[in-house]
Order: sequence, then structure tokens, then C-alpha cells
Amino acid sequence: MISQGEHDLLADVPDGLHIGGRWRPAAAGASLAVHDPATGEVLKEVADASVDDGLAALDAADAAFPGWAATPARDRAEILRRAFDLLTQRKEQFALLMTLEMGKPLTEARGEVAYGGEFLRWFGEEAARVQGRYGANPEGTGRMIVTQHPVGPCYLITPWNFPLAMATRKIAPALAAGCTVVIKPAALTPLTTLYLAQLLADAGVPDGVVNVVTTRASGPVSEAILRDPRLRKLSFTGSTPVGQQLLAQAAGGVLRTSMELGGNAPFVVFDDADLDKAVDGAVAAKFRNIGQACTAANRFIVQRSLADEFTRRVTRRVESFRVGRGTEDGVVIGPLIDDRAVAKADELVQDAVRRGATLHTGGAAIDGPGSFYRATILSGVRAGSEILREEIFGPVLAVVPFDDEDEAVRLANDTEYGLVSYVYTENLARGQRMIERLATGMMGLNIGVVSNAAAPFGGWKMSGLGREGGAEGIHEYLQTKYTLTPDPFA
Repeated sequence: MISQGEHDLLADVPDGLHIGGRWRPAAAGASLAVHDPATGEVLKEVADASVDDGLAALDAADAAFPGWAATPARDRAEILRRAFDLLTQRKEQFALLMTLEMGKPLTEARGEVAYGGEFLRWFGEEAARVQGRYGANPEGTGRMIVTQHPVGPCYLITPWNFPLAMATRKIAPALAAGCTVVIKPAALTPLTTLYLAQLLADAGVPDGVVNVVTTRASGPVSEAILRDPRLRKLSFTGSTPVGQQLLAQAAGGVLRTSMELGGNAPFVVFDDADLDKAVDGAVAAKFRNIGQACTAANRFIVQRSLADEFTRRVTRRVESFRVGRGTEDGVVIGPLIDDRAVAKADELVQDAVRRGATLHTGGAAIDGPGSFYRATILSGVRAGSEILREEIFGPVLAVVPFDDEDEAVRLANDTEYGLVSYVYTENLARGQRMIERLATGMMGLNIGVVSNAAAPFGGWKMSGLGREGGAEGIHEYLQTKYTLTPDPFA
């Protein structure tokens, strides 16, 4: 049941498309319903954009680009800083909104507000630090000038699992670089992005610089925008198969692309690890966001001598988790995003059990309203189990034993993905070897959460292209120009 406070917050969230600085309905008058995954209730109806609406948003971004690109970097930085300050002031509203539309516990939603806000602050600081270089060419016949320029209008596609942080992680560097954007949030969780667009306008972002289209027709709308020659950049966070389709569409216009795709993170525990720390890290790496994160640990590769004790300890921790609507006190496990996510998690668990894995706790959906799945621990997961190949995206921890370091590396790298890995060992030399040997773009060494606005987020192999965050993040929205001038002393 939606409370009065929740109702009041939802009433404050715009329900239209944000195009050219104004809120407007979809051209065809269509709408889409946003549901609370904990109850199945409709939270709000928002505009359902058509292809024409998407192109109108690109029209606005293209028209606003010259003026925004010419805006002094310090002015862009100040706007992003004001946005950070406003988000800090409105943190409770944003946290509650995310909990309502996505389901994560309110304490985790507050953490996402803090994390998402850091991208606004970080890239506000980076805006004034974009640099070039000047110097004589090696022959001494001229001077080389290297400058950085915004790439142009950008299309940003964000997922449902971190509706604020994924939006700020893309919008902030784009704006800092001088780009304008069209952002398309997931149809399952569009409310946070709509609320953010209003905040950015309140912070002083000019009309047309940030445009939002919400739609259930993601394929046609995205294809039309990607085929338009005015678009110069695509940034996408989502599954690898969808990312591959978007890359194929982006190839026609030779677009700059940033693709943060799927993961299959290994969590390796050696027999010299501090087991208490490893269990704490495992809980953080697996059950944060109810396991619905591309950085979530997927395969727990534990040295055989520790595997039973590690499994016993994580099982005890998991059995203490409270399950419920994320707004309730003490809830650790909220709902999965929808019934399809519940069905997928259960299929992976049942497949592993059929192949010989031991189920210690959980392993079933929870009857009643909402899309809940019990926190689950499996051990002795056998090679060939689908749970070792597919991204789980649910609260399921699967333990696989190993005997020596070489086997641990082989098991960890036995995937087409390479986003992040986690390693627990007290042996410094072993830790350094694992940094070198694991084929992932990020790694947590004796820590279970690696994301930070100041760090370059991204993967290897089928986990994507480019980096978000850090000093590297703004360069995804910049293009380099080299100019040669005659030797001024000739």
C-alpha cells in the first residue's frame, strides 16, 4: 500500500518527456505504467515516447550543443556543483523514489544517492582540467597544438538496477566536456531519471542540454536516434547481447561508444585469507542491490580446505537476512525487479542442484505479492552448471572449490566476461600475482565493493568498451584535434 508520504513524492515527479527544457506528453499521447516490484502496485503513469519523440529530443540536443560547448568550463563546473548540492539536499526523496520503483532497501538507496552524487561533484571538478599540449615538432619546422573538443550530441541508455548512479555517471562527464545529451532510462525504472532532470534544470542546466525520453519501444526509438548523423556518441549500460546490437547500429555513423556490459565476477578465497573479512566481503559483493549488479560476485571460488567453513559462515549470515519491502526497517533482501528475474534465478539454482550442487538455504521464490526470491547458498557447484556461465542477477551465492593457485586462475578466467574480480589473500606476493593474472578490468583485493567516482569503471573482453568515472571518464566525451603551425622563428 502506498503511504501518503510516498504518494506526495510521486506526485512531485514529472510524468512527461523532457525535451528542449520543457515537459510535454508523448506525441501520440501514449503512457507506460511504473510498478512497485515489492507489491505489484502501479506507482505512476509516464509518457511513452515514439520514434518522433526521440528524434525531437535529438533536435533539442543538437540545437543546444553549440551554445553549451562554448560555455566556459568554469560555468559548466559550477552548474554541476549546484546539482550535487541540490541532490544532497534532496537525498531522502531520491532514496525513497529508487526504493519504490526498483525495490532496493532504503539504506542501500541512500548509499546510491551518495555514490551518484559523487559523479556530479567529480566531473564538475574535472570540467576545468581538460588540457591540451603545445610544442615543437621533432624536425623543428613547426609547432604542434593538440586540443580537446566535445564530441557532440550524445545518446545515453541506462539500466534499471542503479537508476540514479548510472544516469549521473553518464550525464556528468558529458556535460563537463561540453556535450548535450538525450538519455533513455529503463522502462522499469524511469522515475528517478525524470526527477533528476528536474533537479538539473533547477541547478541551471540550459534548455536542451539534457533531454529525457521514456519509452517501452526501446528498439525503434534507439535505432532512429543512432541512425541520425547528428548523433556523435553512444553510452550504454546493460546486457552484452543488447550492447552488441547497439554497436552494430552505431557502426553506420562511426559513433564514439562506451559500453558497460555483462559480468561474471569471480570471488577467489585462498586458504591464507582472513576468513571473517572474506565473509564480510562476500556478503557485500553478492547481496548488495539484491545481487542485481554487473559487479556482483557470481562464482565463489574457494580453496578446498576452507570451502566448508566459508559456506557454513555465509549460510549463517544469509539466514539472518530480513526479506521485505525496501522501505521497512532492517530489510536486507528486497524484491527482484520482476517475475522474469525470479524465474531466471530459480532456473539457475535448480539446474545447479540437478547437476549435483548442495543447497544450504533458500532456493525458492516467496509466495505472495511482489517478485521476491529467497537468499540462496549453494556449494559444490559442478562444471557445466549454467549458474557458472550466466550472470545470475539475483541473491544466489554459488561456491566452487579449488586446490591450487593455477586452478583458481583457470576457473576465474573461464568466462567470456571480464568486468571485475575479487581476491582474498593475506599473501602480498600472491595478491600481486593475481592482479597480473586475472583477466578483468577491475579487481577488489581484500575488499568486496570497488566502485568509486574517482576510479575508471569498465571491463575487458565481452564486458565492454571504454571507462566511466575517474580522470579517464571525461575523455570518453572528448575528441582530439592536432594543429600544425609554421615555426614562428623561421
